[in-house]
Formats: sequence, C-alpha cells, structure tokens
Amino acid sequence: MRLSIGEMADLSGVSVRTLHYYDAIGLLRPEIVTGTGYRYYGAASAARMQQILFYRELEFPLKDIRVLLSDPRYDKREALRNQQHLLRLKRDRLDRLLELLEANLKGEKTMEFKEFDSSELDMARETYAAEAKARWGDTEAWKESQRRMEKVTSSEREAATEEMNGVFRRFAALAGRDPASPEVQEAVDCWQAFITKHYYPCTDEILAGLGQMYTADERFRENLDRFGPGTAQLMSDAIAAKANR
Repeated sequence: MRLSIGEMADLSGVSVRTLHYYDAIGLLRPEIVTGTGYRYYGAASAARMQQILFYRELEFPLKDIRVLLSDPRYDKREALRNQQHLLRLKRDRLDRLLELLEANLKGEKTMEFKEFDSSELDMARETYAAEAKARWGDTEAWKESQRRMEKVTSSEREAATEEMNGVFRRFAALAGRDPASPEVQEAVDCWQAFITKHYYPCTDEILAGLGQMYTADERFRENLDRFGPGTAQLMSDAIAAKANR
C-alpha cells in the first residue's frame, strides 16, 4: 500500500491540512517524504490512522492519543478491547437519549435528566487515558523520549526498529545460556545502549525496572517471545544479573 497525502485524506475522511498537523506534532508521520516534498503513507500509517480515529471518536485529546500510541508497551489488541468497551458505553448513553427523545415526540411529559449523564463514559475514558501516563508519562525518561521522537524521520524510525529487533533476535539466539555469561551480558549492554541512543538515558535503575516488566507484564513477555521462546525470561534474568555485577 502506498497512498499520497490526498489519497490518505480521502480514505480516512481527514483533511490534508489535518494530516500536515498530525505530522508536525508527531502523531502520524508519512512513511516516505520525497526530495520534492511529496508525502506517502503505507499500511502501518493507515492502521495507526484508524487507531487515531477510534480515539478521536471517543473524544480523546490529541496529546493523550500520542502518549498512548507512543508507549513502548502499546498493545493493539488490548487497545481495541478498551475502545470497544468505551464505544459500548457511548452507544448505551446515545440509546438512552434516543429513548428520551422518542418519549418527548410522543407527547409524554417527562423531566428526566439522567440520560444526559456522561459521567460513566467520562470516567472510563479518563482512566484509560491516564494509564499510560501513570506508568510512564510523568517520568523524565518519557519526556525525553517524546522530545526525541518528535525529531525522528520515518526512515530513521524504521532503521531503529530493525536495530531493536536485531537485539531481540540476539537474545533469542542465546536462550538457555547463563544470564551472567559474557555473551549474554554483552547483549544486555547493547540493549541499554540502544535505549539510550534512541529514546532516553537508560540508567541501570531504569534498566532494572524494565527487566522486571519483561516477565511481570504479559504483554511484554508475549511480544518478546515472538522472537523465540524464553527471550523475555532471559532478558529479565540477564538484566538482574547485570545489577549484581
């Protein structure tokens, strides 16, 4: 899939001007920008746009959408489940409002106002939007990550992703080895250097916290183990071993 900015606008129903704005704030960047300034979007961009539109339908602020979609632990399936729950809450509220309107059209004198109450939906939305911030967004590491991500081009992002996957494949190939062995510890150092280079200064303390999440958070484990069984466990154990060096 390769879409010009005009084609992406037609497909998504979002104006070209809005797409330029999304690019400027780091929410949705074109995957290709030619030397003459033409912008092209691919399948990954289209999928991200769909997520953005789901969140916009649920009235999430753009800054919160960017936080959610930029979270290194972002899980699309979990996000879809959360969006489904929120949309059902919104649908139920609209159904109640429609019933109230129908009653008024029939001439029924009702002074009900509870149908206008959106507190349940508002609370669910705010809780969901705050989740990423609570876990990551208020730290200096997150802020530094956001600053760096705003300056990254699509080609640089693709190169960084391939570099990251290379580190994960390296750990996968070492599964079953002693976490404290020199070759595994070299992989840990490589991973720490990668995070520092591309996201934020990854101190030993931050790295230790990440290592715990790789096995404690099932989303992390599943993502890492896609590279090979035991990858998440080895990374977690190896990072713990590094802390004890």
